[in-house]
Amino acid sequence: MFAVFKRARKAALTAAAAVSAIALTACDPIAVGTGPTINTSKPVPVALLVPRGSAQQGDSVLAKSLENAARMAIADLDGVQIDLRVYDTAGSPEVASGAAQQALNDGARVILGPVYAEAANAAGIAARQRGVNVLAFSNNPAIAGGNVFILGPTFDNTAQRLTSFAARNGKRNILIVGGNDAAGTAGRSAIQRAASQSGVNIAGSVGYELSQQGVINAIPNIRSQAASADAVFLTSTTAGALPLLAQLLPEAGVDPAEKQYIGLTRWDIPPQTLSLPGVQGGWFALPDQSKVQQFSARYQASYGAAPHSIGSLAYDGIAAIGALVAAGKSDALTAGALTQGAGFQGAGGIFRLRSDGTNERGLAVATIQEQKVVIIDPAPSSFAGAGF
Repeated sequence: MFAVFKRARKAALTAAAAVSAIALTACDPIAVGTGPTINTSKPVPVALLVPRGSAQQGDSVLAKSLENAARMAIADLDGVQIDLRVYDTAGSPEVASGAAQQALNDGARVILGPVYAEAANAAGIAARQRGVNVLAFSNNPAIAGGNVFILGPTFDNTAQRLTSFAARNGKRNILIVGGNDAAGTAGRSAIQRAASQSGVNIAGSVGYELSQQGVINAIPNIRSQAASADAVFLTSTTAGALPLLAQLLPEAGVDPAEKQYIGLTRWDIPPQTLSLPGVQGGWFALPDQSKVQQFSARYQASYGAAPHSIGSLAYDGIAAIGALVAAGKSDALTAGALTQGAGFQGAGGIFRLRSDGTNERGLAVATIQEQKVVIIDPAPSSFAGAGF
């Protein structure tokens, strides 16, 4: 357990440094209509920036999965031609900037990727000078805005879905529990913002250091503050503090049968998490699983392997571009078109891009009963549906 926390702390410190650097260079807001014009009767040049060439383990698999998913989406388009060109970033901001410039010189009218926040930010700055929008695979809202849109799922989106669901089900006094790291701080802030929009009261907030002893030390304070709450919202992941919290909190008298446990992250991955005592009856959000399973099955059949966990974001990007180009308008790739309210159908259900560069995804609310995932509020099929 302690080794897990040491790795999590190291990653958190790196993330905090990255966010700090990004804040200094993130793109300034631009007019909603900004973007290139295109000829929809000809193949539309689209650049895909992937982390191939990176020294980080797994990036070559991720790069291939993103490219495969993008090509799968292109094959699904009806009456739309996409000229996809793939560029390697090596996971580096410097290489990503150069790749973006090369893509623009090659005629790209929109850029998909890169994955990592600093690389996406660098690509965005390069593309901004040419009036081209970037649909990055990052989930870091620090880089969103201007000509950069992020496709990755965000804490704000999940927090909004779950606090709204909590309010509708009478859970209006929430205690937030999160680590004192970059991810925990971001998660707490997202829950606080969502609560103010959902009419939910924050009964308290408890932080903890990312170590086994740090979590143990926080238990009495959590137990004390939980007395005035009817729900406990945990920001921790299954690879971090969640397993320990899910064991210690019920033992300390914070009964999941009396206090609704809510998770900001996925509680169904890995599967052994489903056996933890504290997650039984808890709520968490996840994409439309019927759509996810359809995408995964098709990908497996086409490429002989399962897609990477974020590989589907490339499918989403092409799906959005294709839907807009299909309308036959020359302004299909401007910020105004990309942020249309109706949104798009992606590999995990509906999603739409927001004018601030973030995104909104249609999520389901799930619980765990007898160590199995049960959907208790389905993902909406349109943005007029439940939860929005």
